[in-house]
Amino acid sequence: MDKFQPNLRTYIVLAGLLFLIGLPPVFSALKEPFYIGVFSRIFIYALAAVSLDLILGYGGMVSFGHAAYFGAGAYVVGIFAFHSEQASPLISWPLVFTGTNNALISWPAAILVSAVLAFIIGAISLRTSGVYFIMITLAFAQMMYFFFTSLELYGGDDGLSLYARNRFGSLDLGNDIIFYYICLGLLIGFLVFSWRLVHSRFGIVVRGCKENERRMAALGFPTYSYKLVCFVIAGAGAGLAGALMANHTEFVSPNIMHWTVSGEILVMVVLGGAGTLLGPVFGAAALLLLEEFLTRYTEHWMLALGPILILVVLFAHRGLYGSLVEREVING
Repeated sequence: MDKFQPNLRTYIVLAGLLFLIGLPPVFSALKEPFYIGVFSRIFIYALAAVSLDLILGYGGMVSFGHAAYFGAGAYVVGIFAFHSEQASPLISWPLVFTGTNNALISWPAAILVSAVLAFIIGAISLRTSGVYFIMITLAFAQMMYFFFTSLELYGGDDGLSLYARNRFGSLDLGNDIIFYYICLGLLIGFLVFSWRLVHSRFGIVVRGCKENERRMAALGFPTYSYKLVCFVIAGAGAGLAGALMANHTEFVSPNIMHWTVSGEILVMVVLGGAGTLLGPVFGAAALLLLEEFLTRYTEHWMLALGPILILVVLFAHRGLYGSLVEREVING
């Protein structure tokens, strides 16, 4: 029986996991609880970036509308919380549904709504390809943005504030440390799920569609159906991230669906390394930590970020994490 030989990727994962598990006690001891919230935000965006990587890095589907599912998940949580606080029915006919502040109800609902939205958008968008696919996903996301801008009941342009974070069983999500570990746990869970998915027969077919969809179709695979299912899973993952973001900020606004948010998530995937799963996590951490650092000195932090992205594209073609792992494979 072959012995397990740990490689660089294994050491990176273990070191990163131990580092993240130990962060909250360290920051609490240093009286810097602010950074616990910063890393919770990183986990949330990393979850959204990993979900995009499923269709971009593995399926070759360059979506510029991923913020639509991110925002939909956030708004589901916000709307449920709004009706719970107002003690008004969410739906009064033909069945009566009331709002709730229970995460075990609103978070699965956010995932479901985002998945249904991804199914509708994907069913139409996947009939196109190339730049047309990019533009139609962008168009759908902007339609969602303007739709929620027009909903005066839920704040319109001004957005919607949550009275408090959701209840998660007996756990107090108002405690930043508990919320930190919830976000970390859900990110790890989604990473494990995604890893199993891309290494399954389903994932192999999706990756084959990226390389040569005509050949996969000639082999008898219904490529459209495989890509649509992958698109829906990615939308569901982004919806979960949106639900967490609504709780993190205790606020939801149409800006979460703006095309610039889709661009930020896309940058995270490219920066970390598309098609690597862990790459988007590194990309999210790099981008948000750079933002946190640079905004202390200038409000034009994007000007400093631009040259960094150019250097990554020129010298690290597979992103920060992707190039590191690729170098290990070459040297090994």
